[in-house]
Amino acid sequence: MAEISVSLNAKLTIERRGQLALFGINRPYIQNRIDPETFRAMAKAYYDYDRDPSLRAAILFGHGDHFSRGIDVEGFKALALTGKPLISGPGMTDPLATHKPHRAKPLIVAVHGDTWNMAHELFLVADVRVAAADTNFGQDECTHGRFPGGGATIRFVREAGWGNAMRYILTGDHWTAQEAYRMGTIQEIADTAQSALERAVDLGNRIAACGPLGIGASLASAHSAIDSGEEGALSQLEEQYSALYRTKDFLEGRAAEAEGRKPVYHGN
Repeated sequence: MAEISVSLNAKLTIERRGQLALFGINRPYIQNRIDPETFRAMAKAYYDYDRDPSLRAAILFGHGDHFSRGIDVEGFKALALTGKPLISGPGMTDPLATHKPHRAKPLIVAVHGDTWNMAHELFLVADVRVAAADTNFGQDECTHGRFPGGGATIRFVREAGWGNAMRYILTGDHWTAQEAYRMGTIQEIADTAQSALERAVDLGNRIAACGPLGIGASLASAHSAIDSGEEGALSQLEEQYSALYRTKDFLEGRAAEAEGRKPVYHGN
């Protein structure tokens, strides 16, 4: 793990602060939308973090005005149509935790501004979540002829309850940090993006001061209680998501978004 952050031109910055690793999504010119290269950089960063015994906690955040507006659809389109996985081979840990190996060390996320779709799913994977007061959450794939293919159909339901999750997944409506706190998907609200990150760092240092074996055992025990029933559903997400890229409704959703009009879906 690098001692200081990598080039500011990198799509994912990596910084070490003592026993903490900070991962920063760094595509502010495109609202931090995540393309395959960014996703793979996160997968490698998570893998390296998990295997560095001197690191005790990690923080995920976003540079610029937004945490992230989620997937870079055009960037992923060609990959999705091939049916190949987002990541494969050794040295990678799936940031969406839909495939093993899963991350074994604590992850804190600090979000602000727009936190939509895949970004919200990356947020849900974290163990502790802090949001700035201006955070605008969204899981609006259904309005674009897609569906939440990164785990929200499982984790959002688990964290917020069926009715709360479906209220937003099925309508595509967005929601506030205060609403997320009510539903239980965030643990703290901070005034600004900077204070959210500072609070995440403070929590990370508090975690790092604890016994690492106890932290690891706590995470493993908690996951063993809840993950077994989710594994099958998570493993099907890529196939389900790729299938939607082949539909006329997906093409209509993309065309309507580009043309600034309401889509007309026909269910095929």
